[in-house]
Amino acid sequence: MTEEDEAFNEIERQAKQRQESVKANFLKPKSAQEFYDELRNNVIEEVSREVRKLTSFGKDTIDGLAIYIESMKK
Repeated sequence: MTEEDEAFNEIERQAKQRQESVKANFLKPKSAQEFYDELRNNVIEEVSREVRKLTSFGKDTIDGLAIYIESMKK
C-alpha cells in the first residue's frame, strides 16, 4: 500500500466518522428535560433582547438587568 493509498483511507475513515456523528445527532430524540431547557433558554434570550430595548432606565441598569436575566439560563 502506497503512502497515497494510506492517506486516502485515512480521509475516508474520517469522513465516515463525521457522517456517523451527524446521523447520531439528528436521530437522537430530545428528552423532555432537554426540550424544556432549550425552550426556557430561548424565552430567556427573547426577554433579555426586549429588556435591552427599554429606554426608561439608564444603559448600565438595563445591561445589568439583561445580564441577570441571561444568567438564569440552564
